[in-house]
Amino acid sequence: MSAERGVSVTDRNDDLFDAARAVIPGGVNSPVRAYGSVGGTPRFLASARGARVTDAAGTEYVDLVASWGPALLGHTHPIVVEAVQEAATRGLSFGAPTEGEVELAELIADRVRFGETRPVERVRLVSTGTEATMTAIRLARGATGRDLLVKFAGHYHGHSDGLLAAAGSGVATLALPGSAGVPAPIAAQTLVIDYNDPDALAAVFAEHGPRIAAVIVEAASANMGVVPPLPGFNALIAETAHAHGALMILDEVLTGFRVHPAGFWGLQQGTGEEYQPDIFTFGKVVGGGMPLAALGGRADIMDLLAPLGPVYQAGTLSGNPLSVAAGLATLKLATPEAYALVDAAADRVATALDRALTDAGVVHTVPRAGNLFGVAFAPEVPRDYAQAQAQESFRYAPFFHAMREQGVALPPSVFEAWFLTAAHTDDDLAVIEQALPAAAAAAASATA
Repeated sequence: MSAERGVSVTDRNDDLFDAARAVIPGGVNSPVRAYGSVGGTPRFLASARGARVTDAAGTEYVDLVASWGPALLGHTHPIVVEAVQEAATRGLSFGAPTEGEVELAELIADRVRFGETRPVERVRLVSTGTEATMTAIRLARGATGRDLLVKFAGHYHGHSDGLLAAAGSGVATLALPGSAGVPAPIAAQTLVIDYNDPDALAAVFAEHGPRIAAVIVEAASANMGVVPPLPGFNALIAETAHAHGALMILDEVLTGFRVHPAGFWGLQQGTGEEYQPDIFTFGKVVGGGMPLAALGGRADIMDLLAPLGPVYQAGTLSGNPLSVAAGLATLKLATPEAYALVDAAADRVATALDRALTDAGVVHTVPRAGNLFGVAFAPEVPRDYAQAQAQESFRYAPFFHAMREQGVALPPSVFEAWFLTAAHTDDDLAVIEQALPAAAAAAASATA
């Protein structure tokens, strides 16, 4: 590691956190960063390269956060950085169409395919995952003329008003049932049901079918920990929605282009689980670490967006040229070889995690969804939000801090996925493997 651990490291981060709390609510600009569920002082990061990040005190860590997913290739990939720098010399923002937007939209549409099936015929670029899902829902309501939305408990689709009922990720970490400031009539338009529960899905459509515009679902849940869909469940959602004249919105903001060249949808195709969502949402990897997200789907639905149709969406920074440059460079570099590196690294770390916790006698599972995985301190892989919340989550904080003390940065919540990158070297992976036994011992000794 690049700096001494101890007082000098803690003081600088403490000082920054104190200063931040004086001017920023909670000292952070996104809640999970505050370390609320693990305790201690957040690391204020100063730089990153490859699979490593360095905090404001100069301490280096092997990173398993990867900017919450976008850093598929690793941090500051030289080709991506060069593309952004070159774009910046031509202008930071135009508020007008650019050639790069067309190229990126074409690339997104071309990647989401299985054989002759190409469910993304049109693409609209936006700035954030929240904006993508918010627009997808408005579009579904405009397309169907219906108001109600079905979502699954523990799934997180951004922080727009109608989506914070029984959400995961930060809301789960903070143990909040929803959010203040959301009017009851808006919340009432969202019907929340249990994930991976075919009976609940059938029941909500039996009662409300003619009023349901869409079902929105994470392609594989990764905001209440990694909770993969049961075999056939995503296909069942599409079948049930379509049978009742509703749409399926597949939220691939996190999984899109991270677990497969065509996202989690692509990973499932050819496995006997073929299905066709009506609208996809993308984020994270699609922007290469810059603020960019997208929604895409069938032409007849997407063409309802303004200026062609009556469903309005706009954004001054939509298709920002720097973000587009980063996204284009990242997706072009996201080759089969890059995915093979990420998959192999994920396999190695997940195996080492399972072995260390088993050797320490800790009850656990290591849920997987492609190269996404996490830890659940439960005897079985959770299948829904209630099971995810019922785990012995108190074991995560000591596990997290033990890993950090040994130079490994984990997500500061048990309800988040771990992210590997194509830049994790054998040396990086060895640091993780060597840190796990002591962290597992810390988890074993934890008490509620």
